[in-house]
Amino acid sequence: MRNINTYLKNTGFVVLVTLMTAFAYKANALCLQQNEDEGEVILDAKPANKNGLFKAGEEVSYRLSVKNKYRQKQEGKFSYIVTTDEGKKIFENSSDFSVGANGSKSLTVRIAPKAAGFYRINFMFNLSAYDDTVRKVFGVNPEAITSKLHKPDDFDSFWKETRMQLAKVSPQYKVIFRPDLSTKYKKVYSVEMKSYENLLIRGWMVVPTDGRKFPVHYRVPGYVVELKPNMDNDDYIAFDLNVRGNGNSKDVVHINTDNYSTTHIEDKNKYIYRGVYMDCLRGLDFLYSHPNLGIDTSKIFVEGGSQGGALAVVTAALDSRVKVLTMQVPLYADIRDNYTISASYKEQVVPFKMFRQYKNQHPAFTWEQFYDTFDYYDPQNFAPMIKCPVLMGIGLLDQFCPPRCSMALFNHISSTNKEFVCVPNSTHEVDFNYFMFQNVWVREKFRIP
Repeated sequence: MRNINTYLKNTGFVVLVTLMTAFAYKANALCLQQNEDEGEVILDAKPANKNGLFKAGEEVSYRLSVKNKYRQKQEGKFSYIVTTDEGKKIFENSSDFSVGANGSKSLTVRIAPKAAGFYRINFMFNLSAYDDTVRKVFGVNPEAITSKLHKPDDFDSFWKETRMQLAKVSPQYKVIFRPDLSTKYKKVYSVEMKSYENLLIRGWMVVPTDGRKFPVHYRVPGYVVELKPNMDNDDYIAFDLNVRGNGNSKDVVHINTDNYSTTHIEDKNKYIYRGVYMDCLRGLDFLYSHPNLGIDTSKIFVEGGSQGGALAVVTAALDSRVKVLTMQVPLYADIRDNYTISASYKEQVVPFKMFRQYKNQHPAFTWEQFYDTFDYYDPQNFAPMIKCPVLMGIGLLDQFCPPRCSMALFNHISSTNKEFVCVPNSTHEVDFNYFMFQNVWVREKFRIP
């Protein structure tokens, strides 16, 4: 057998390995040197009040912390700008700023008291090797925010007539046991029913198996969102309804995200949400017609987020069979102020992304025509009709549902038993702590141990 070392030397393999090793060593050294030169600045801004809300006449303040991870001192400018939620600048300030290598620094920003409303504040650091902006929103005395109701004169009669049309539709309920989805502790049923304009809609019901009567957690869907069987509730019957065009209710109405909210927007009588709102009421009809499934109809709470928040508001407003309402970041609230606020965004987002897109595609269609329809559907116009306990959650950084619009809706609600929770660092969502609070809050309303 030939000597392996002799073979490797003769083939040049040892030389190749040596060169590769040297190259890897040099590359590693360059990488280490590069890492020594690179770094970052970590910025954090926290409001003096944890939820980002301040009282009338109270000074607004933020505590900023800056951590320099560079091996070099960072120097430059620190500035901040305060604007209204419509983007109008009301205050700005700047100063020199420096932080040592691998050092940290804290500073406090104080702002004079502001009128009731929500404000954007941007903190900007322009340093030797690092530029960044921290964007926050704070609120002042949100319970004092007001907005004008643009409620058509025939609003009440329009919805009375719509409900009468729904009542003429035979629901033809079907409840289908799904053993493939059920467990030892939960029975799962798919449900079907005919709704407004004789359209078939579907949903899911999950019933605990211990044989007693249960309160109902009735969920309505977000924007073109599919609701599936909710297996997490142990103390409730979970009823999840997919309104037309959502989830397993797409047989007849199958519309994509960009077009759903503008379907028949030219005509209040044909607008998509006329049927959608009635679908939610037909869901209540179903619950009341099936006591044999263990439903305690005296304890039905409706919940939804985003579009579902709007649907939950309308359901509780139009039907007193809802005993408790919970909603998060309700879409479409105070639609006229939402239009004004959204106009200040650099990039359009839901819902006015779709509305403005439709307007651009239909030049003859005017905003006045838009409001001629949407004033019948703005959740804010339903708010005064709500009498049951209400809990709302909002995110201060939400652009889809600006907090001013959500609070305007909330302040129009007639119920004297209402609360809201503000999550300061959330966009179009709330957080786990909100849902923990909601769980306790609902159990208290229904006297559930």
